[in-house]
Amino acid sequence: MNHAWIYLTALSAFSLATSDALLKSALREGNEYLLGWIRFVISLPFLLVTLLYIPVPELDREFYLAFFSALPLEIVAMALYLKAIQLSPLSLTLPFLSLTPLFLTLTSPIITSEGISLKGGVGIVFVTAGGYCLNLSRIREGLFEPFRAIFREKGSVYMIIVAFIYSITSSLGKVGVEHSSPMFFGATYFTVVTLAFTPLIIFNRGAFTLKRKFNLKYLYVALSGLFFALMIISHMYAIDIANVAYMISIKRSSLLIGSLYGFIFFREKQVLERLVGAILMFAGFVLIVTGS
Repeated sequence: MNHAWIYLTALSAFSLATSDALLKSALREGNEYLLGWIRFVISLPFLLVTLLYIPVPELDREFYLAFFSALPLEIVAMALYLKAIQLSPLSLTLPFLSLTPLFLTLTSPIITSEGISLKGGVGIVFVTAGGYCLNLSRIREGLFEPFRAIFREKGSVYMIIVAFIYSITSSLGKVGVEHSSPMFFGATYFTVVTLAFTPLIIFNRGAFTLKRKFNLKYLYVALSGLFFALMIISHMYAIDIANVAYMISIKRSSLLIGSLYGFIFFREKQVLERLVGAILMFAGFVLIVTGS
């Protein structure tokens, strides 16, 4: 058995978590939309080079419908994602991406006609328990206080919305891949997302105030873009040779890496309970995906 996909997926997870941590360092001072856009722009040349070396599949109506339906949702998700990691700790926002499988139980049957199994149902329980543990210290204020605390943290609310949007775009993405190829869809999709996000930067006048002088945050953004490109490339190669469910499950280890980054570099507190929550949510994600 070819185990190269495992290493490629681990590299993708590490690259994504590292890119997010570097971007958060820059977001302490900068405009989140400009810096997030720059991250995509830096990754763009790598995607364009990839397009030169892969065949163009025969595209049909289903491909275009999935592609352009997902595109505006992806823009909204990206904007909320950047806002979330700016407003709240990484260890309290990134784990909520594991809620995507929970939302997929609603969106996937509609878009792809896929349901869930008993194993997937158990995974949902793990995901819910993980979300509870993220605010476990609040239990002394009441049994349901950890759930209420989630909605008092704006970054967490934004990331929950992102997770729901991703449940739609991931289903549409699967349709797009089935009607093209994994690498072609990934390269063209992220390229168009970058171009589509550009008008938000042009009309956001406050973003351009960052151009006046150089400081360390530009280096963070540049490195974030390089790691983001590495994530996309390793993701595309891994998904091309691996079982998609196994590949995505391993990639979600980026949630745990992100929580560790939050503790080590950003001195985020109560990280132990959040790591427990992240582990439970990750376990639930694995059960849901492999049980589907």
